[in-house]
Amino acid sequence: MIEVKIIFLGMPGSGKGTQAKMISEKYKIPHISTGDMFRQISKENSVLGKKVKSLIDNGILVSDDITFDVLKNRLEKTDCKSGFILDGYPRNINQAKLLDNLTKIDFIIYIALSDKTVIKRLTSRRTCRKCGAIYNIISNPPKKEGVCDKCGGKLYQREDETEETIKKRLVVYKNETEPLVNYYKKKGMLHEINGKQDIGKIFEDIVKILNKNEWIKKQIDTRSVSGNDGFVV
Repeated sequence: MIEVKIIFLGMPGSGKGTQAKMISEKYKIPHISTGDMFRQISKENSVLGKKVKSLIDNGILVSDDITFDVLKNRLEKTDCKSGFILDGYPRNINQAKLLDNLTKIDFIIYIALSDKTVIKRLTSRRTCRKCGAIYNIISNPPKKEGVCDKCGGKLYQREDETEETIKKRLVVYKNETEPLVNYYKKKGMLHEINGKQDIGKIFEDIVKILNKNEWIKKQIDTRSVSGNDGFVV
């Protein structure tokens, strides 16, 4: 385990969630996806759950105050004391400023991709109703059409991944989230990655960025000397 706080930025379908999970496993820090948290909340039979479900189904972002409260509660958990990866937060400048006041972030990883590629990727996604496994009918199809390889569950297209909803999400992204690229670039924190590369190459590029940083290298060296092999280089 190593103490580092990372934000992943990118359009829906840019692959930031996949990379965040891979980096989480490598560096032994929790991957926190506000999207996953809200999808879970949307399944609850509560006022908040119904409200969040309606927003998600229509491609509308959850309000800043609700999002920040949910995130703040998550970051207060014990497993976040040694760092974390944020995927899907912040989504706008206001949220970024709220986060600035809450904690210090070490890296901003921005996975860049075109609108056309995003639409193609997301409309091709299929999710298992039983275990949540994600497939792509073009680049990563299941062995049997409509059936999950892992558990045999039925695959479906999420309501927020139809072409109409995706286009709405991209409009919201460009208006709300894209300004964060310049916000963090001006702070000298942004590291841009080409999102059109394959998953392995993107992961390799991110690891190179993290491992070249003097601050993180110092922690790697310290753990190597102490014989702690919980951190994988």
